Amino acid sequence: MKHGTRLSRWEQLTRTPLLLLAVVFGVAYAFPVLAPDAPEWVHAACRGAEWTVWAVFAVDYAIRLALASGKRAFVRSHPLDLLAVVLPLVQPLRLLRLVSTLLLVGRRARHAPQITMTVYVAGSVVGLMMFGSLAVLQVERDAPSGNIRTLGDAVWWSFTTMTTVGYGDLAPTTGLGRLLAVGLMLSGIALLGVVTANIAAWFISRFERDNAEERRQTALLEALTAEVTALRAEVAQLTVVPGPEAAKVPGPTTPGP
Repeated sequence: MKHGTRLSRWEQLTRTPLLLLAVVFGVAYAFPVLAPDAPEWVHAACRGAEWTVWAVFAVDYAIRLALASGKRAFVRSHPLDLLAVVLPLVQPLRLLRLVSTLLLVGRRARHAPQITMTVYVAGSVVGLMMFGSLAVLQVERDAPSGNIRTLGDAVWWSFTTMTTVGYGDLAPTTGLGRLLAVGLMLSGIALLGVVTANIAAWFISRFERDNAEERRQTALLEALTAEVTALRAEVAQLTVVPGPEAAKVPGPTTPGP
């Protein structure tokens, strides 16, 4: 069996389980943020689940790298996957695990055949807004001069930041919070560009279909007109009235005596 085929089969086989693990990661990340007063063993279990999910994604990357026919080409064509696997090892922050897992999930989900571009963009918007709200709430809630104290404030801030509106009523005050703001701004601009491009592509394809249908109907009418003209010419040839010379028919000859 060829390596390329084995790699494709592995990606198809693991795509759904990895997406389900991403949901587990989301729950494990969100629960300590929403319930900071939970028992310590709950926080420890959530941290263990986060690291486990990231480890599974890292093993998946290693297996795909082993199954790839060209190792260097695979690494060059999947730079975000490698960055997402290495990033949490640089500094053990929950935010880095969040970013890396979102990158890995996004890469795998984008190539799923059952996920259309509309679903992918909508899911990206919801995911970025949800996790951005949780992340900024975790960072800013205990800041001395912070004004993002509740989940509602965090969601409102994420929405205004992603849409690049920026009312200014809520703003991060810590360096990490501002770094999150930059990431959400860039993500919002990128997603807005994708949505705009999809809408423009839809209109263009619709106009192209209309033009193609109009050209097809025009060609059909021209063909019918040419056929009718040819039929008229044939009928005219068949119904031509004979001239005087053709009307004179010689009578019977009288036999001689």
